[in-house]
Amino acid sequence: MEAKITAKGQMTLPKPVRDYLHVKAGDRVKIFIMPDGHVVLLPVIPVSALKGSVKSRRRRPPTIGEMDKAVRDGAVARYLRATDR
Repeated sequence: MEAKITAKGQMTLPKPVRDYLHVKAGDRVKIFIMPDGHVVLLPVIPVSALKGSVKSRRRRPPTIGEMDKAVRDGAVARYLRATDR
């Protein structure tokens, strides 16, 4: 499968990719460049969907850094699960 890059540096995601990622017009995606050179494209998950994903034994709310790490770890785990197929 391939996509053409426009003069503005834009491309249209092919329909099978949009269907696989469950994204539609107006949704956002996050692009990760992995150390081995692979590029990973994941849908941006609404914050409300992340509720409860950070487990803490402390009573204080998680820091932004802890939340960022949880999101990163989840994105990488999802990528690894998808590539194991």
